[in-house]
Amino acid sequence: MKIGFIGLGNMAQAMIGGILNRGLAAPEEIFGSAKTAETEKRMRETYGICTTGDNRETARRSDLLFLAVKPQFFEEVIGQIRDLDLGEKTVVSIAPGKSLSWLKERFSCDLAFVRAMPNTPALVSEGCTAVCFSSRVTERQKQEVLAVLESFGKAFEVPERLMDVVPGVSGCAPAWVFMMMEAMADGAVAEGMPRKQAYEMAAQAVLGSAKLLLETGKHPGELKDMVCSPAGSTIQAVRVLEEKNFRGALMDAVIACIQKSREL
Repeated sequence: MKIGFIGLGNMAQAMIGGILNRGLAAPEEIFGSAKTAETEKRMRETYGICTTGDNRETARRSDLLFLAVKPQFFEEVIGQIRDLDLGEKTVVSIAPGKSLSWLKERFSCDLAFVRAMPNTPALVSEGCTAVCFSSRVTERQKQEVLAVLESFGKAFEVPERLMDVVPGVSGCAPAWVFMMMEAMADGAVAEGMPRKQAYEMAAQAVLGSAKLLLETGKHPGELKDMVCSPAGSTIQAVRVLEEKNFRGALMDAVIACIQKSREL
């Protein structure tokens, strides 16, 4: 299978790294084009892939084509490739707000379109990717796409109506997780801990908590209660967070994110 990437930014790099690590394709079977020759040169040297210098050539040579450019460049890129014979190819968009019907309209034909929304932890093979498929996607194509998406984390198929909800719970969520870890570390620093150690301990606490939730399947509230001893320090911290409307603020942030995604 020949895999192409129009756009070679961070997310494309994460995908290419996963593909190569899993042996889904050899470097010579991966094609890519970027806005600058410097980016293409770096990708050739880092991963050994074939860079084309031309979006049309990348599209021609690919069976599975990822559109990995920023949303504002989508119409320009589609305009460059839509007159090609893409009938046997799978076309995957990773841009927020670009629906399957929008893709069909811009390409002026009904292709095997896929919408995927990965997040930045894909860079360390811990991505969370939501994906939905158009009716033209065959079972074989679906499995090929899922194999790629699962090469750098976990992939979850969702109905398209939920794709705009995904940024609030996974796509954009790393931003406020990082804000929380930064604030946790700041509190520790204020009480005398070296900053580097504070960041490492905060990050490990978040990592371990997430793993505990996923592996036990317990409700988050139950796991929280396991930490809160009677008259202990944890329940006092929880009381302060409740007084500061921690959960309400986070819910509002998620909803604001989702509403903005629907406007894109």
